[in-house]
Amino acid sequence: MSAEAADREAATSSRPCTPPQTSWFEFLLEEALLEQHLQKPSPDPPPVQLIVQFLEQASKPSVNEQNQVQPPPDNKRNRILKLLALKVAAHLKWDLDVLEKSLSVPVLNMLLNELLCISKVPPGTKHVDVDLSSLPPTTAMAILLYNRWAIRTIVQSSFPVKQVKPGPPQLNVMNQMQQEKELTENILKVLKEQAADSILVLEGALKLNKDLYVHTIRTLDLLAMEPGMVNGETESSTAGLKISAEEIQCQVCYDLGAIYFQQGSTNAAVHENAKEKFFKTKELIAKNGSSSLHFTIDEERLAGYCQACGVLTSSSDDASQQTTPYSQIHSCMKSGNYQDLVKIFLEDNLTLSLPVQFRQSVLRELFQKAQQGNDALDEVCFKVCVCNTVCDVLQSRTIDIQFCQLFLKPSKEKIDFLLEVCSRSINLENDSEALKRKMAAFLKNLCLGLEDLQLVFMISSHELFIKLLKDDERKLLIDQMRKRSPRINLCTKPVTSFYDIPASASVNIGQLEHQLILSVDPWRIRQILIELHGMTSERQFWTISNKWEVPNVYGNVILGIKDNLTRDLVYILMAKGLHCCAIKDFVHAKQLFAACLELVTEFSPKLRQVMLNEMLLLDIYTHEAGAGVSGERPPSDLISRVRGYLEMRVPDIPLRQVIAEECVAFLLNWRENEYLTMQVPLPLVQTNPYVKLGQLLAATCKELPGPKESRRTAKDLWEVVVQICSVSSQHKRGNDGRVSLIKHRESTLGIMYRFLLFHGNPFFFPLQEPLVLTTILSLFVKLHNVREDIVNDIAAEHISIWPSSIPNLQSVDFEAVAVTVKELVSYALTINANNHFWLIIQADIYFATNQYSAALHYYLQAGAVCSDFFNKMVPPDVYTDQVIKRMIKCCSLLNCHTQVAILCQFLREVDYKTAFKALQEQNSHDAMDSYYEYIWDVTILEYLTYLHHKRGETDKRQIAIKAIGQTELNASNPEEVLQLAAQRRKKKFLQAMAKLYF
Repeated sequence: MSAEAADREAATSSRPCTPPQTSWFEFLLEEALLEQHLQKPSPDPPPVQLIVQFLEQASKPSVNEQNQVQPPPDNKRNRILKLLALKVAAHLKWDLDVLEKSLSVPVLNMLLNELLCISKVPPGTKHVDVDLSSLPPTTAMAILLYNRWAIRTIVQSSFPVKQVKPGPPQLNVMNQMQQEKELTENILKVLKEQAADSILVLEGALKLNKDLYVHTIRTLDLLAMEPGMVNGETESSTAGLKISAEEIQCQVCYDLGAIYFQQGSTNAAVHENAKEKFFKTKELIAKNGSSSLHFTIDEERLAGYCQACGVLTSSSDDASQQTTPYSQIHSCMKSGNYQDLVKIFLEDNLTLSLPVQFRQSVLRELFQKAQQGNDALDEVCFKVCVCNTVCDVLQSRTIDIQFCQLFLKPSKEKIDFLLEVCSRSINLENDSEALKRKMAAFLKNLCLGLEDLQLVFMISSHELFIKLLKDDERKLLIDQMRKRSPRINLCTKPVTSFYDIPASASVNIGQLEHQLILSVDPWRIRQILIELHGMTSERQFWTISNKWEVPNVYGNVILGIKDNLTRDLVYILMAKGLHCCAIKDFVHAKQLFAACLELVTEFSPKLRQVMLNEMLLLDIYTHEAGAGVSGERPPSDLISRVRGYLEMRVPDIPLRQVIAEECVAFLLNWRENEYLTMQVPLPLVQTNPYVKLGQLLAATCKELPGPKESRRTAKDLWEVVVQICSVSSQHKRGNDGRVSLIKHRESTLGIMYRFLLFHGNPFFFPLQEPLVLTTILSLFVKLHNVREDIVNDIAAEHISIWPSSIPNLQSVDFEAVAVTVKELVSYALTINANNHFWLIIQADIYFATNQYSAALHYYLQAGAVCSDFFNKMVPPDVYTDQVIKRMIKCCSLLNCHTQVAILCQFLREVDYKTAFKALQEQNSHDAMDSYYEYIWDVTILEYLTYLHHKRGETDKRQIAIKAIGQTELNASNPEEVLQLAAQRRKKKFLQAMAKLYF
């Protein structure tokens, strides 16, 4: 070292170095001011940011004479800076709440590590291995502080953090933020790895029944002195700030509870530990008072933790669990005690302690359970909804739409419960006049909305109603009800004609429109429209809801009706009926269509036939969704009406395509093949493409059980479908004589446009008869296989009945054919998911599109459904050699080579070449030697023994020898024994494969 460098080092060791950009005088002045500030009694703490400044200066790397960056030197200057940072923290009494709010994770980590260092904790020592009771009080407290901070940091990192909106981008600031982020992540990773040790340290601290001491400014000064001047004071039990044992236990219990609560998201049993710690914290605070703690605890957060633990844990003997409405409601929902649940909501209507969002979430959960088929919950949903509605009324919130829907059909029981809720939700003696007026207005509007005078009388004669409404208000309400009484009395009598109901008095247009949207009662719809048209003649009320949709072929006729009221009424009845039909509410759909039919019969024969057609379609849907599910044949009257629709010859009647589709599909589904092939009128076949296609399908299905020579109708059906799928090419030449553009247009040769078959609601999809679906599937599969560029054919049942070639391949839109095959097999599997032939087609499609795992899934499923999950032998017409070879290829491309070797045994002639080649592969993704027990071919087992011996794989060789040594595989055994051994291994192997791919 040079003399100049030696002088520099001596100067550094004799006094603190000047921090960069700060003179030595300013540095000493800053230290003196800090000392003065810390020692004088002042209500304002020193700025915590001084800790950041001191530690940053102390941790700056140094540069040697060769301009190489080195770690910060351990000199007097850096030690003084670190000591100053510790003094600021000591002045704050090491309050982690304050430190965590002001300091980043890297800075606080550095500060606490310095505390461990100055407290004589040996570096590199695992805290979990240290006996806290044998350490000096300040050393033990330093370890506790560090591990408490570690646990708190892990918990804090699990909370979502609101992103701070960045300012203008500055490269140096962004780099600094990125470095700090990476450093924080690294520290968190280490803390999470050591979390189990930190928990053990804190659990051990709970067993310490003695006071501890934390460093103060004075003890830090003593530690900074020369070792000979300390005189042992910092090692005694009285040095530093005293922290009582109960205060330590209180804070440690809280921190342990927080980490246990966080871990409880993956382990429910840990919630019990969290609950124990939080309730212990609560007891200690109640015993000692929060003001006596040197470390403050957020009591609101603690109460939230306790409440959450009380809900999440299920100990029945814990009385505190049932102290809050939340835990009581959770318990009722879990146990199905809905009577007590309604009681809790009733009681809360007085206290109003439950938030509206929580009330709504409970009601939503009840509605979901009711929609899943639990009809007993309908009454509970109504009662909870009534409680929520009365609560909304008292808090001036809008009444929920669910209450209006549930109250569409009021009854005596519903009114009784509603009045009970209203009575128990208000205290007439103590509640304010404003609250009473809200309840009175609610009951008054309820009376005005009811049509049944008996129900109105129940409300108006109730004690609560009499007390809330004044005499003049009750008199005015009675007068309004008297004006409505003729209409109401007529409504209670049987209605003989649609026009017998007179209109009611006028009410608010908005309310009437709202009721019009909600109502599905045709008589009520007409009544509302009469009232609306009596108030204004300028509105078109069929436009008030964008959900009311009528097909264009009908809309043009309906909107041509001159009378505004009749036009609105017909349009709305039709739209609501179609909507109910779409959501399978067939009862209301029938009522709406019947009312519409009665209405249009008087003035429009065309619309009358339209409604008869729609009611026919509705009856088809009703039968298919009801009795048809169990296989019951439709009544002869319905079949006659379907035939009558197809044979109808009324001119200028607007027709929907879907009705023709459904009628033909209906006849095919119920095997009316005789009518379609022999009795249907010839002009109908020539003019209706759906009937033509249905006739060909019916004829083909009739011939399938017959001799193979009778294939004329199959050929006719093939030609028709090929024409539908055909496109024509038009070549356009440029000025240079070359072809510049080729246009594809839909063929006009087909019996109907291609979009009727491939788009929207295809004709094939209403079909449910398995034989018809199989016929269509095999046709399109054959058409798909005819392509010249097809590498992997798709197998299908009855595929041999179709022609094997097409004269003009270029004319067929094979992309549309491929899409149709996929959609048809997907639809067919929704009809019968256990049809093994359809499952094989699905598997072949996945195989052809290189989705090998999915292909294996369906190949295995096809075998499972026809063999009682492989407990019986899979029929050979299901697992043909082609299917087995495709399963082998799937396993090979998935690198499951041992499975390949086993499947090679399934072939009629064992494919030893493929099996041996697969076994030579060392990079196999399957279970390898654990599959050896499924091999029954001795030649393959002998090859395995040789292969493992050659590779030096002794363990695997022993497994192969054990498999080959089983007596049932002895070649001298009778053929029946060998076949039984093979069958047993096939069963176990296929079951193992199914568990792997299902």
